[in-house]
Parts: sequence; C-alpha cells; structure tokens
Amino acid sequence: MTGRDCRSATGTARRRVAGGDRGSATAELAAGLPALMLLLLFALGAVDSVIARMQCVDAARDAALAAARGGDGAAVGRDRAPRGATVSVGRDGDRIRVVVSVVVRPLGPHLPGIGVSGTAVADPEPADPDTPGPAEPGAPEPRAGAG
Repeated sequence: MTGRDCRSATGTARRRVAGGDRGSATAELAAGLPALMLLLLFALGAVDSVIARMQCVDAARDAALAAARGGDGAAVGRDRAPRGATVSVGRDGDRIRVVVSVVVRPLGPHLPGIGVSGTAVADPEPADPDTPGPAEPGAPEPRAGAG
C-alpha cells in the first residue's frame, strides 16, 4: 500500500491511503442521475395530467352551456375536449350534466395511463317568448303572406 503518515492532533501517526476516494463522485452520479430523470418524467406527467384536466373542465363547461341554450352540447364538447376524450351529455333531474373524460398517457402509449375528467352542470335556459317555437298539436298552420 502506498500512502503517507499523517499526524493527528494527539500526535499519533495514522496511515492514509492515497486515492481512496477516487471515482466516488462518478459512482454517486451514476446512482443519482437515473433517479433524477425518473423524478423529472413523473413531474412532466403530472403537468400533462393537470393540463388535460383543465381542458376537460373547460370542454364540459362549454358543452353544458351550449346544451342549456338548446344547442348541440356533445358537438361543442368534442370540439373543445382533448384528443381521445369522451363526452357524455345527460339530464340530472331538471339540470343538464356533462362529463368529459380522457386517459392521459404521459410516459407513452404502452404504459399505464391516468384517467382525468371534468364535470359541469347547468340549468336549461327558458325559451324566449319572442322566438316562435314548435306549433301546438291541433293549432292551425300560420299562412305566409296573409294579411
């Protein structure tokens, strides 16, 4: 063994091996870098999931408002939802309920995904009395040009 004598504070000699710590930084980096990369991938996956959830909530809100106004809520929800999402429009009593859900796969298509969804509820808006609606059964048809 190569080394040199070192005197401690008490005056006793200790032998210190030269180069005993060589390569420890490389070994620590080799062990820590994969853990750091895995942590980064999970953080990016969490951000991707949060963004998809916000998009689902926005799509559900817009679809519920469109359906409450008498429009096609499902079409509005599909236009606004993230790719691959399912849009469900239904009635919950006298309210309109829309659920938009999607599976986010932040680590690739072959690994397990995270299911996120957004829900919105809206009251149907009352019909405008100035807008002609469907005729009541048995009512005479309005005539064009009669005056």
